[in-house]
Amino acid sequence: MPGFELTEEYQDLSDTVRDFADNVVAPVSAKHDEEHSFPYDVVKQMAEMGLFGLPFPEEYGGMGGDYFALALALEQLGRVDQSVAITLEAGVSLGAMPVYRFGTEEQKQAWLPMLASGQALAGFGLTEPEAGSDAGGTKTTARRDGGDWVVNGNKEFITNSGTNITRLVTVTAVTGRKERPDGSVQKEISTILVPTDTPGFKAEKPYNKVGWNASDTHPLTLKDVRVPESNLLGMEGRGYANFLSILDEGRIAIAALATGAAQGCADLSVKYAKERRAFGHEIGKYQAVSFKIARMEARAHTARLAYYDAAARMLAGKPFKTQAAIAKMVAGEAAMDNARDATQVFGGYGFINEFTVARHYRDSKILEVGEGTTEVQLMLIARELGL
Repeated sequence: MPGFELTEEYQDLSDTVRDFADNVVAPVSAKHDEEHSFPYDVVKQMAEMGLFGLPFPEEYGGMGGDYFALALALEQLGRVDQSVAITLEAGVSLGAMPVYRFGTEEQKQAWLPMLASGQALAGFGLTEPEAGSDAGGTKTTARRDGGDWVVNGNKEFITNSGTNITRLVTVTAVTGRKERPDGSVQKEISTILVPTDTPGFKAEKPYNKVGWNASDTHPLTLKDVRVPESNLLGMEGRGYANFLSILDEGRIAIAALATGAAQGCADLSVKYAKERRAFGHEIGKYQAVSFKIARMEARAHTARLAYYDAAARMLAGKPFKTQAAIAKMVAGEAAMDNARDATQVFGGYGFINEFTVARHYRDSKILEVGEGTTEVQLMLIARELGL
């Protein structure tokens, strides 16, 4: 179980991924960001390291680790390249984890070995043009027909949904309706496994994003997509509830990624402040700069403690929804605040895209939006307080 001091096993993992991030990921990050190209070679090496299988049992091709191990890896990757980190995060916590948590044994055997090995990626098809946090806005439908599900609808902002190695997208769809006691009608939402080679499934043109340019993100169109009834994931009508539990876990992972980004900005600022001279001194000698960097370090430290705590509660089987929301909010804001301050420390160089702090400045904003906006986290925290 994670604590304030990492065990030797956790520390070794963190150090190994840190070295990989510094020596393999960082040297090609600017190139992929500029070209908006997916880093297939980096992802292949991550797969060979077993990173995509970290939290899964060995019987399904995993490494036999836990969710905290995944979080540690994400923190180290997030320091240097958020696009690479989110590729791992979405591939594991959003792509493969729903199959592991809610799949039948047959579904697990069919999908987890290839996903845990990193040979294939899966996407998490929740968000729609009018639905995300608002389940009632879901318009994608799935109806039974001759032993199959026929799925129609559109999804938006789906990570890992259009790469050359994407093999599966799990989609939420309305499969029925039931009347509430007050007479209103509630949509019953289920989750369905849709292989990407199914006729009628199409990953549309990728988005031109502000950041995360090396991450694969597409809108999806599903037109009369026909899959077997056995592709239902979990109980019928429980799809949205299941996805919410996946998002609770995912917020710990996103918090770890954001912590890495915040720490990366602090580290780069320390290095730059010792090298850059102005008015006869290193700029780090001036309190206006040193205090700014000290505050950056404090933010990263606080974010790390928050996600460690949420992960510890999760692994201990204790309630962790509120702690995950706190961690995600605190770490996301730390990443954005540190990116802004790092850009200020770097001055004009901070506005040049080839510098990592400039990329963090563009990348970090989505950390206050994706997998639940800051406002959603505040709503969850307030609700727990009885407000």
